Amino acid sequence: MPTIGILCGGGDAPGLNAVIRAVVKYGAGQLGWRLIGIQDSFNGLFEVPYRVMDLTPVACRGLLQRGGTILGTTNHGDPFNREGGHDKSAALVQGLDMLGIEGLIVIGGDGTMRISQQLIDLHGLKIVGVPKTIDNDLSATDVTFGFQSAVDCATDALDRLHTTAASHDRVLVLEVMGRDAGWIALHAGISGGADVVVIPEIPWEAARIVRKIEERRANGRPFSLIIVAEGAVPTGERVAPGKAGQRVVDAIEALLPASEVRLTVLGHLQRGGSPVAIDRLLATRLGVGAVDLVEAGRWGEMSCLKNGKVDGVRIKDAIQTYRRVDPEDELVRTARATGIEFGG
Repeated sequence: MPTIGILCGGGDAPGLNAVIRAVVKYGAGQLGWRLIGIQDSFNGLFEVPYRVMDLTPVACRGLLQRGGTILGTTNHGDPFNREGGHDKSAALVQGLDMLGIEGLIVIGGDGTMRISQQLIDLHGLKIVGVPKTIDNDLSATDVTFGFQSAVDCATDALDRLHTTAASHDRVLVLEVMGRDAGWIALHAGISGGADVVVIPEIPWEAARIVRKIEERRANGRPFSLIIVAEGAVPTGERVAPGKAGQRVVDAIEALLPASEVRLTVLGHLQRGGSPVAIDRLLATRLGVGAVDLVEAGRWGEMSCLKNGKVDGVRIKDAIQTYRRVDPEDELVRTARATGIEFGG
């Protein structure tokens, strides 16, 4: 029976523990594998003593609904150490050999998958990937686990802000995550009844946002809800400067100085807490799919959901395209049809 390592890379997301649980219950519980959990991404293998733990079905009890990851994760686990210039990938390979690990199941987003592909290319490692990101920006899978939990969190925040905005006749701005993709803002904006949705794919103009606020006031609605993706930029700018929500607030106040405009940055609340049911289900399916790929010897592939079915796609192909919102997407059209302004 093989000895397989499993690790998480990049930021955390609701559903990581559900993937680990599925891999262990199937791989160790049904197939008899030995599974070794590697802590803190690839960092657990860089030096002795290695930071690892045996994963058994007993050790994974209660993980399905638990947020975070029992293995730990980090954005600073690159064995090629592009920031410091010191390549630790050879030490990583040595660690795998010392522990008798024959292959890896790596759970992560596009950055972690790029590292995995580089390890495959340079060292011939046997790796199977599982896609993870709340941003939903991996094109090789229909959806990523953690995304819906983040959307639900943002939608709940809009629901709560709605009552305050209506009570005080204020303009309330909610900034959400998503990096350079506006999926969280778009889904939550529609679900939470936002009046304006500002996303990176549609550069915004302050005058259009203000016009929407004034139209609502003229129609007896003296308050407005605006959701802003963290990577959104004004028209004419190419690089996201950060503080996207504050920039929208400043622009509104410059044109409507008498308005009360308040900003809420949702931040890491979107990553924390228990995964919603659909993310638990998806994470479990992708975890089982990863075990199936290992059993079939389909190394170098990533489990994915395509057309409602779990299958595999080459990691090399999965990282080729970064999925962003198409301004002509049906969801954008739906939003516009229900009166949502995009500011551009």
